[in-house]
Amino acid sequence: MVDHTRRGLLGAALASSTAAFLTPVQALAKDTGVVRITNIDIFNISIPTPQEMLDRGVMNSYTVATVDTDAGVRGYSFAGAPPQLLDRTIRPTLVGKDLFAIDDHLKAGLIDWGGLEHALWDAVGKIAGEPVYRLLGGSKSAITVYLTCVWRGKEDQSEVPYHAQAEMAARIQKAGFKGMKIRAWRPNPLDDVAACAEIRKAVGPDFYIMFDRTARFPGKVWDYDTALEVARGLEKHNAYWLEEPFDRSDFLSPARLARDVDILITGGEGYRGLDAYREVVTQDSFDILQPDARNVGGILTVRKVAALAEAFHKRVILHGTMGLGLAGWLQASAAIGAEWQELALITPPLLPEEEWGPALKVLNSKTVFDFRDGQIQLPERPGLGLDINEEALRRYRLNS
Repeated sequence: MVDHTRRGLLGAALASSTAAFLTPVQALAKDTGVVRITNIDIFNISIPTPQEMLDRGVMNSYTVATVDTDAGVRGYSFAGAPPQLLDRTIRPTLVGKDLFAIDDHLKAGLIDWGGLEHALWDAVGKIAGEPVYRLLGGSKSAITVYLTCVWRGKEDQSEVPYHAQAEMAARIQKAGFKGMKIRAWRPNPLDDVAACAEIRKAVGPDFYIMFDRTARFPGKVWDYDTALEVARGLEKHNAYWLEEPFDRSDFLSPARLARDVDILITGGEGYRGLDAYREVVTQDSFDILQPDARNVGGILTVRKVAALAEAFHKRVILHGTMGLGLAGWLQASAAIGAEWQELALITPPLLPEEEWGPALKVLNSKTVFDFRDGQIQLPERPGLGLDINEEALRRYRLNS
């Protein structure tokens, strides 16, 4: 029986679009033949780093996932998956299976291990000799980035003076970046409006300022009147968006707020799979959808969310990450043509290259990622684009 409900029609349309953007991958699989996954490994690494650098917020540890194939190609991801699940569920689900059947693997459980899905795509791209974003229909060579900054100390940032946030914004702007996001967590919500005013004075009219309420945390959910007051206050200082002011299961309040204010209302980083995004687009909850390339289930699911959003004339800008894990997020962002990529979390006064510096010890390249004029350049290497030093990975591997 054909499902003529709105949900059924959405599902049929999405299946059709998924088939269309997987055509290059299916053609590759036909030419190559079945490539079997022969092993999966997940482990932690710690890169030796002076304690004073760690105290400043420098990043030196990752959870690494590797996927070996009978084609002699290994895929890598630094977004990881829970190592304790490796023998219990991950290997039984994937080892011996066709590498190219990623959509089938998602349905079998891979959607719960989004960081591992990136490693499968890395192997597919290496076999194809192409970056993943091109296999999924993308063409962008660079993406504008914004930095999400969280100061050390109280998580609500109540101890951070407004002028410190303004000074960091000016530092980011001087380094060529185009935008900064901060938490809207202060106990008095209008204090973050005052911080916006101070930042705007420091950076002028053309710098993007975003605010994130992250309302999934206890005590963070505003009532509607508070959200409206904050949104209108941020509008006065030309803030770009307000993120997740309400509980993630509440699809109606953000839709109401988006109708009542001009500032963009955004969200979606915590959803896995497509069900919540169907609600978002049909309820008109957000102006911009923000899937996370790991939480949502991986790169292919990001591509599906973007296809769904496009049908409803909605923009998609990925929730971000940091360091080497960013490689998968970049491929997903470029595949869907996103105009922004979040770099998160940055610890002031560090800039990304400073915070991620130790990662160079596991790469054969001179930079972790290439930044130019506020944009991050898409790697031209196949797969996720990282040139891995395998000997260094073995050296820094922690015993499990």
